[in-house]
Amino acid sequence: MSQWITVCKLEDILPETGVCALVGKEHVAIFRPYNSDELYAISNIDPFANASVLSRGIIGEHENELWVASPLKKQRFRLKDGYCLEDEHYSVAHYVVKIDDNGFVQVKSD
Repeated sequence: MSQWITVCKLEDILPETGVCALVGKEHVAIFRPYNSDELYAISNIDPFANASVLSRGIIGEHENELWVASPLKKQRFRLKDGYCLEDEHYSVAHYVVKIDDNGFVQVKSD
């Protein structure tokens, strides 16, 4: 059964950065690309290096889509769905994320 897991306050995520949260047993990278309430959540595990590092990647834009470049091997993952721009066989999971009425960031856990 799905549930919402509270991970932090919105103000804990600086604009144009990401943070890592443990949601159940999953390492989830949560990104705040702009100085807004827009958030994205994908797996924090870089499948090319098998390391929990994507939250420390650089956020950028490619063909009007937001993505994060892995800090290790620089592959890019689309923030809206985890699609790997360099190799679709290595795409990562994406998660539904929201901000509750009290300003807390929540990730939907399955």
